[in-house]
Amino acid sequence: MKRKSLFIILTIIILMIIPNLTHAQTNDKVYVIPIDGEINRATKNFVKGVLKDLEGEDVDAIIFEINTFGGLIEEAGEIRDLIIKTDIPTIAFVNNKAGSAGVLITIASEKVVMSTSAMIGSAEPIPNTEKILSMWRSWLRDTANYRGRNSQIIEAMADKDIIVNGVSEAGKLVNLTSGEALEHGIADYISNDYNDIAEHFGYTNSEIIKENENLQVKLSKYISNPYLSSMLLTIAFVGLVVEVFTPGFGVGGTISIIGFGLYFGGNILAGNSNWTSLALFIVGLILLIVELMIPGFGLPGISGIIFVIIGVILAMDSVSNAIFSISIAIIITTIVGIILVKRGFESKLFKSIVLDNKHEKEKGYISSETRNHGLINKNGIAASDLKPSGFIDIDGERFDSLSDDGYIPKGTAIVITRIEGSKIFVRRM
Repeated sequence: MKRKSLFIILTIIILMIIPNLTHAQTNDKVYVIPIDGEINRATKNFVKGVLKDLEGEDVDAIIFEINTFGGLIEEAGEIRDLIIKTDIPTIAFVNNKAGSAGVLITIASEKVVMSTSAMIGSAEPIPNTEKILSMWRSWLRDTANYRGRNSQIIEAMADKDIIVNGVSEAGKLVNLTSGEALEHGIADYISNDYNDIAEHFGYTNSEIIKENENLQVKLSKYISNPYLSSMLLTIAFVGLVVEVFTPGFGVGGTISIIGFGLYFGGNILAGNSNWTSLALFIVGLILLIVELMIPGFGLPGISGIIFVIIGVILAMDSVSNAIFSISIAIIITTIVGIILVKRGFESKLFKSIVLDNKHEKEKGYISSETRNHGLINKNGIAASDLKPSGFIDIDGERFDSLSDDGYIPKGTAIVITRIEGSKIFVRRM
C-alpha cells in the first residue's frame, strides 16, 4: 500500500516537472534593436556593435524596431548590408514611420511588420540629382527583389515619376499605411506587440530582450547631426572672435572651447572622424596664437588657418556637410567681427595684419588735417584736370583736391578756398 502511494506521488511530481522542462526547452530568445531618429553613422555603428555582440549567442530572432524619417543613404546602405549578412532571422517592425532611408532598412529584413498606425514611404533622396536617384533606386530595387517584395512600389516611394496602377499618382511619392502595405505585400503582418510578433513567426514563449542605445550613442547621434554641428561650429567661431576682441580670457573663450569640444567630441563618438581631425585643429590654433605674438602676418597665420579648416572638414561625415557648416560659420563670424570693429573693439590679430599708422601730437606728429589748414588762401596751379577731383601743385608739393568751380583744366591758376577734414577745396583765380 505504501509502495503504491509512493508510486502515485512520484508520478504526479514527474508530470508536473515535464511541462516546465518542455517550456524551458522551447523558450526562444528574441532581441529588439531600436533604429530611432536620424539615420547616421552613429546609428550604423550602434547596429553593427549589437550584431557583433550577438554573434555566437543563443539568439532565435532579431526585431529591428524602426521609427525614422530617414537620414544618410550611405549609412542606410551599410545597415542594409549588416542585416542581410547576419545569420540570425530578422524582422523589421515599423512602429510609427519608416521614411526615406528607413525604407531600405525595413525591406532588408526577412519579415516586415507594421503597427496599426504606421506609415512607410517618401524615400526621395536629397539632393535629388539624376546620379544619386539612379543609385538609390537600384539599392531599393535590388533589396526588394532579394526579399521578394514588390520592387516597383518600393521604387515609386523614391521616384515620383513612377506610376503604379492602383497605388500611386503622377507626380506624387508613394506612402503606404499599414493596411495598404499588407495588401500590396510590402508588410507581412500588423501588430503592436513584441510577443505577438514573435509568436506569429513561430518563436514560442519568447523571451524579449531589448537593446537600448547607451548615452554615448544618443549624444553622438544628436551632436553629429549636420545642422546641430553647423550651429556648434558657428557658436565656437563667434566665441573665438569675441575672445580675440576682448582683453584677457573670458566668456568668449569659454563658449568657444565648449562649442569646439562638442563639435569634435560628437563627431568622434559618432565615428565620423578620429583624433587626427582634432589634432590638426589644435595645431592650427597654436599657430594662430604664435601669429598673435609676432609682428606682421606670415607663415604661422596662413598655416594656422589652413590647419583649422582641414581639421573642421575632416571631423564631419562628408565634405559637403563640412563645407556647408564652415561656410555658415564663417559668414556669421565675419558679421560679428564687423559689428565689433564698428563698435570700437580692437583686435591684436588685426593689428598684426594691418599697419597701424596712428600717431599722437605729443610724439611730434602733426596730422594732415592740422597741416593742411595752413594752406587756406594759398595760390597754385592745377596739376591735372579737376573733374571735380584731381591734383593741385602748391609751392612744388602735390595735393589731392576738389573743385568748387566745376571743371578746371590742367595748368589753370587756382586758390585754396577751404579745408574740410582732409578735403582741400579750390577755385579758379
